[in-house]
Amino acid sequence: MNLKPKLFDRRGKAQFMHDDFHASENLAAELLEHLPTVTGRPIVFICIGTDRSTGDSLGPLIGTLLEEKNLKDFSIYGTLDEPIHAVNLAEKLAEIQTKHIDPFIIGVDACLGRIKNVGMIQVGMGPVKPGAGVNKELPAVGELHITGIVNVSGFMEFFVLQNTRLNLVMRMAKTIANGIFQASQLYQQHTWTDLKWAEEEKPM
Repeated sequence: MNLKPKLFDRRGKAQFMHDDFHASENLAAELLEHLPTVTGRPIVFICIGTDRSTGDSLGPLIGTLLEEKNLKDFSIYGTLDEPIHAVNLAEKLAEIQTKHIDPFIIGVDACLGRIKNVGMIQVGMGPVKPGAGVNKELPAVGELHITGIVNVSGFMEFFVLQNTRLNLVMRMAKTIANGIFQASQLYQQHTWTDLKWAEEEKPM
């Protein structure tokens, strides 16, 4: 991968503009740095949001784009057909935990930020906190998170999300989905059993 030097925000999140030529590759590389490789944990992406709000549709748009790619090693939840949002988030999280044993969850969501950062994609350790931008108390999601800054925070956030340009959200969704897809193509997971066999087969 021909990558540009990484940029970080003041909280240590890696960030890149969605329209940078290498944005998808940078996102893929950042994901591969953090995904578990020596484990049998399933990798689960939870794409949060609703198509009833343009700005908040980033998550389900990403989920739908990924669903169409039929990823082999990653499981995807939250699409335009079956969105995961404020009303059903807790129920869906519980359902996902029953379907997967000890999943490594990556939360994907839209967020609001400074005007100079609109269009920025961020990757950070720890959970995403859905609804924080519009003062909703919802369960935190993930051990890793991807967020896209779709508009400006600070005033009438709900109205701002409703009036975000779909063109920007769609372009960001495509960049993020392509980055996750590229990561899925390069990701190789090994269990401790795999490593044990490899050690035993190593020539002396």
